[in-house]
Amino acid sequence: MEVIKVIILGLVEGLTEFIPVSSTGHLILLEQLFTLSGSPGFRETFMIVIQLPAILAVVLYFWPQLWPFQQKVNTFETCVLWFKIGIAFLPAAILGALLDDLIETWLFGATTVAIALIVGGLIILGIERSHLTPRYEKTNDIGWGTALGIGLFQCLAMIPGTSRSAATIIGAMLLGANRRAAAEFSFFLAIPTMLGATAYKTVKTGLHLEIREWALITLGGLVSFITAYIVVALFMNYIRRRSFTPFGYYRIVLGIIMLMIIFLQ
Repeated sequence: MEVIKVIILGLVEGLTEFIPVSSTGHLILLEQLFTLSGSPGFRETFMIVIQLPAILAVVLYFWPQLWPFQQKVNTFETCVLWFKIGIAFLPAAILGALLDDLIETWLFGATTVAIALIVGGLIILGIERSHLTPRYEKTNDIGWGTALGIGLFQCLAMIPGTSRSAATIIGAMLLGANRRAAAEFSFFLAIPTMLGATAYKTVKTGLHLEIREWALITLGGLVSFITAYIVVALFMNYIRRRSFTPFGYYRIVLGIIMLMIIFLQ
């Protein structure tokens, strides 16, 4: 039974981490249906560590754009992009370290997630209907100040259910990026953000797990990696021709369903 749970959670992590629907919200919803059993800290460690393979999927997919020391790549331009990503990472790194315990205590719950899903969905629909005129057609065009602004938007994702990708993509679009540049910058920013969050949480929760539990984490990570790679590839192809509107409607419907379940319990 635990193997089936792990596979389902890995699938959900890979499916939802990089699209604007909130992976945390989906995982919290799944926790209402079943909970992983094991030694103290196993469930939390599992939820954290399976993010790492999803990050590796992004690195693998965007490797030609991310690794500066290769032919047919402008090394200086790529290094500058990484510095911009570093600038964008700073606000969440600082606030995350300062507010982590408060957020876990007061905001981690199904009601918060449901409300954040609905509000985020409404914002996505509003942005798509406003027909913004982009100033940045490529990720490398995004300026230093804009990168910092996107990083500040990322801080909104500390509210469970907001979605890190939604906050950064919406923020980038509001600050002048087109859909593709916004999505790419969001994915690139996920690398240091999720690595930092994973390392911080892992140290905080500890690594005193049984071999069987590490095997389950490895299985969940493998499923997460394969699923995330497929999702990133499909998502980047999708946004070339279509808007984020379906994701907005999906968030609203899911949030309403969650509220109905909460109030009927």
